[in-house]
Amino acid sequence: MELNQYIEHTLLKQDATKEELIKLLDEAKKYNFLGVCVNGCNVQFAKEYLKGTDIKVVTVVGFPLGACKSEVKAFEAQKALEDGADEVDMVINVQSLKDKNYDYTLKDISIVKKACINKPLKVIIETDLLTKDEIIKACEIIVNSGADFAKTSTGFVKNGVGAKIEDVQLMYETLKNTNVKIKASGGIKDREKAINLIKAGAVRLGTSSGVKLTETF
Repeated sequence: MELNQYIEHTLLKQDATKEELIKLLDEAKKYNFLGVCVNGCNVQFAKEYLKGTDIKVVTVVGFPLGACKSEVKAFEAQKALEDGADEVDMVINVQSLKDKNYDYTLKDISIVKKACINKPLKVIIETDLLTKDEIIKACEIIVNSGADFAKTSTGFVKNGVGAKIEDVQLMYETLKNTNVKIKASGGIKDREKAINLIKAGAVRLGTSSGVKLTETF
């Protein structure tokens, strides 16, 4: 399996340096990864650095808590697209989902989707914090919002596991007859897990271990 075309090579840690960013972008070129996922402040640089390639520049909004106002997430998305982002990954308002305030959860996603215009929006549901029923409900809301992907995790939950095979399987069963695809992210550090996540239904992998996954046979 050619994993490189599933991978969004990711650098989102808050203490990442310019040197680390350039290393990530060079690796993306070398291994022909599908995309890179970087913080909003790095989108413009990444887009220019990757000019002449087909590598997608992906960024995150409302990251990592998802607790800012919807309009703030939408503004972040708009600015990222102006800077050249090809795709946006937003974090849901986990509180509203757990409170069963589903109208708010839907509105939150829909506002950001509108700001993305014709660019893909992925919705991070933070599976480490959700029950199975909440995962199903989050996926159903994403379908109704018009967003393009459901994404498992930020990778920032303390003591969290990140992407789990069983969670991706559950998401796939919920979404298989819709147009919403699945991105698995968080804790994907070995090739076997990456392949199993794809077999479970993921079509994208967000990982900072892209080189290791690609070189390990």
